[in-house]
Amino acid sequence: MTLPRILSIAGSDSGGGAGIQADIKAITMFGGHAMTAVTAITAQNTLGVNQIMPVPADLVLAQIEAVIGDIGVDAVKIGMIGSAETVSAIANFFAPCPPPQEGRELSVVFDPVMVATSGAVLADRVTITAFERLIAVATLITPNAPELAALTGLAVDDEAHLERAARALAEQYDIAVLAKGGHLPGETLTDLLIDRDGAVTRWTSTRIGTRHSHGTGCTLSSAIATGLAWGRPLPEAIETARSYVRAAMLAAPGLGHGNGPMGHGLGGVHFAPPEAE
Repeated sequence: MTLPRILSIAGSDSGGGAGIQADIKAITMFGGHAMTAVTAITAQNTLGVNQIMPVPADLVLAQIEAVIGDIGVDAVKIGMIGSAETVSAIANFFAPCPPPQEGRELSVVFDPVMVATSGAVLADRVTITAFERLIAVATLITPNAPELAALTGLAVDDEAHLERAARALAEQYDIAVLAKGGHLPGETLTDLLIDRDGAVTRWTSTRIGTRHSHGTGCTLSSAIATGLAWGRPLPEAIETARSYVRAAMLAAPGLGHGNGPMGHGLGGVHFAPPEAE
């Protein structure tokens, strides 16, 4: 494989820090070809989400079918979904399991986006309930602590609770769970992976003190999906993606007056146009 093909099924962020825009940047930085199926259009910036318009489910499916039917796909990242109807349509497309592409198993990474960093609600209760169908077709789900609590009904207030809830979700759906601990208190944060065999892998890092963390979850999940498409083992794909997210946070350009975007390009100019004559 010379160029893995990654399909991002997610919402659009007009501010460019999260959603489809963050996915395209991360996938490109990891050497993949980014394709998209836009599930919702948002009017937002670093201060918050002003308006959301879901894309009709049939149009979301048309996007998916168009790119897979022609270009093919090696991994899928699923993020913000605009409605329960769209959740069901996507699940039906990939059920009962993701179809193999050219003899290779298709990896599906599901980031169950419910609330934006600004606090805006991006999924209503009906949509969250429908998430169960997407979890069933995913290879990996990447909830943060509040999302994990919403999906399991368990309190997630510390690392022990994080592991308990992640294990419950993994066992219920026979799925790998990357539970993200960034919302928990403390100067350090721990993310932990519960794989399908119940084994636990932990990553503990010093918390980066910055307001420029918009799109961390989107970036992480799309980077993991690209790593899996390259054929990397799941723990390796996660570790590399985590390192990239931390580097992008440190390279944030300082844009906006609120929760700003990360520096997906890591502060470099990757193509310099020729000098004008």
